[in-house]
Parts: sequence; C-alpha cells; structure tokens
Amino acid sequence: MKCDLCGGRVSEEKISYTLFYEGHWIIVENVPAKVCNQCGEKLFDADTVDRLQATIWKKQKPERKIETPVFNLAH
Repeated sequence: MKCDLCGGRVSEEKISYTLFYEGHWIIVENVPAKVCNQCGEKLFDADTVDRLQATIWKKQKPERKIETPVFNLAH
C-alpha cells in the first residue's frame, strides 16, 4: 500500500495515539495503524476509529495515569 499524501510505502504498526480532549492529554496505547515510512502519516480503519472514540468519549477508566512535565518557552 502507498501513502495518499506522499506516495511512500505504508506498513502496519501498533502506535500510541495522543489527543488533547476537554483540557486533558489522553494517550491510547497499542492502536493498530498504517504508518507511512516516508512522511509519518497515520491511517486508521473504521473499526479502530470507533474503538478510539468509544474509549475517549465514554471516559473509560484508564489502566494507569502518568505525570507529564510542561514547559513554557514564553518565559
């Protein structure tokens, strides 16, 4: 399969999906995706998108929480 954006080769991988939602960062691990080896574009099938939306919108209890440092370059 080739990437729709750049024509590069696409491979299937498990990735971490990160989203800023309702004032919080959310990380979903082991998400199946097709990833372009050239430009990094990530493609998800419909079932994966449905599962991501259900996980995030239904506010399921996370397996664990992590502390994340935040930096500000304006100072």
